[in-house]
Amino acid sequence: MFVDRVKISVKGGRGGNGCVSFHREKFVPRGGPDGGNGGNGGSVILKADVNEQSLIDLSYNRHYDAANGPHGKGKNMYGRNADNVIVKVPVGTVVYDEESGEFLGDLETAGMELVVARGGKGGKGNAAFATSGNRAPRFAEEGTEGEEKLLLLELKTIADVGLVGYPNAGKSTLLRALSAAKPKVAPYPFTTLHPMVGVVEYPDFGRLTVADIPGLIDGAHRNVGLGHHFLRHIERTHLLVYVLDMAGIDGRTPWEDFRHLQSELELYMKGLSKRPALIAANKMDLPESAENLALLREELASEVIDIVPISADKCELDNLKTLLREKVGSIQKSSPFFVGAKHTGGVDLVELEDSDELPDILPDLDMLLDDNDEL
Repeated sequence: MFVDRVKISVKGGRGGNGCVSFHREKFVPRGGPDGGNGGNGGSVILKADVNEQSLIDLSYNRHYDAANGPHGKGKNMYGRNADNVIVKVPVGTVVYDEESGEFLGDLETAGMELVVARGGKGGKGNAAFATSGNRAPRFAEEGTEGEEKLLLLELKTIADVGLVGYPNAGKSTLLRALSAAKPKVAPYPFTTLHPMVGVVEYPDFGRLTVADIPGLIDGAHRNVGLGHHFLRHIERTHLLVYVLDMAGIDGRTPWEDFRHLQSELELYMKGLSKRPALIAANKMDLPESAENLALLREELASEVIDIVPISADKCELDNLKTLLREKVGSIQKSSPFFVGAKHTGGVDLVELEDSDELPDILPDLDMLLDDNDEL
C-alpha cells in the first residue's frame, strides 16, 4: 500500500520544574540554596530516510509525543534533557502546519532533519536565583510546555525522469520494460493509482530513476480526478517524458494529447511545461501508429523536442534508454542548483539561465545561503 499524504499530531515534552532545596549538613548551619534546574523536554524531529518509500507507517501511528524533562533535585542535581523522538519519513516529504497552512519545511535530501515540535525549557532551581540581596530564595521556576501541532505531510516523488500521459497510454508498461519495477498493467484506465519508481540500469553500471505518474485527465490542475494528488509528484523530476498513444485507441489524436498535457502542467505550476522533455511515441507496433507519427512530426515541426518511436509492449526501447541518459546527464551538468519558490501547488524550480535574472531572486539566494554556507 502506498500513502503519500497523511496528517499527524506532534507534541514536544514539557520542561522539568526547578527544585527548591537548601544544603543541610552537620556543622554547616547556613549551607545555602542547592536546588537544581529541570531538564528540557524532548523534541519531535522528522528525518528523511532513503529506506522509507511511503508515509504508510505514519498513517497507522498518527500521534508522536516526546518525553517530559525530569525535575531538578536537591544537592544541585539537574534533570537530564529528555530524549528526542525521531520520526523517519521518505526523502521528498513536504511539511505544513495543518491549522495555519504555514509551510514548515521540505525534506529533500537524505539525512535532513526538521524539528516540528520543540520541547519545553526546564525551569531553574532556587540556586540560580541566589543574589547578594537574597541569599536564600524560596522559589523556583516551572518548566514550560512543549510545542503541539497538527501537521500535514505530503510526499513528492523524487526521480530523474517522470512519465506523463493520459490513462492507458502505456506508462506502466513502459516502466516495466525499462526497469525491474512491476506496476500493475491492465486494459482499462487508472490502473495506476499511485506513483511507482523504477531504476533503469545500463551495461556500464550507470543508472537513473524513472517515476510512473498516474494518468492525467483534462482539468487535473483544478484537482479533477485527484489531479493535485498526482501532479505534485512531477514537480521534482529533471526530465519529463510525454508518453503518447500513437494508435489513438481512445479516439484522441497524439498531438491533441500532447497539447492538453502541456496545458495541464502549465496551469498547475507556471514553467512546468517548459521543463526539459521528450516524447515517447508509444504503441508503434499497431498499424494506425505510422500515419499518426508522421502527422505528429508535422504538427510539432516548430517545437524543439525529440520524438522517439517506441513499443513498450515489444520492449523496443534502446533508442529511448540512450536518449534518457544523455538528456539527464546534460541537465545535471548544466543546472548546478535550483532556487525554490513557494506557490499554491508546491515548490517551483527556477533554473538560472541568464545573469539578468539574478537581481530578482537575490532574496531567495540569501535565504538559501543561510541554510547552506557551502554555496
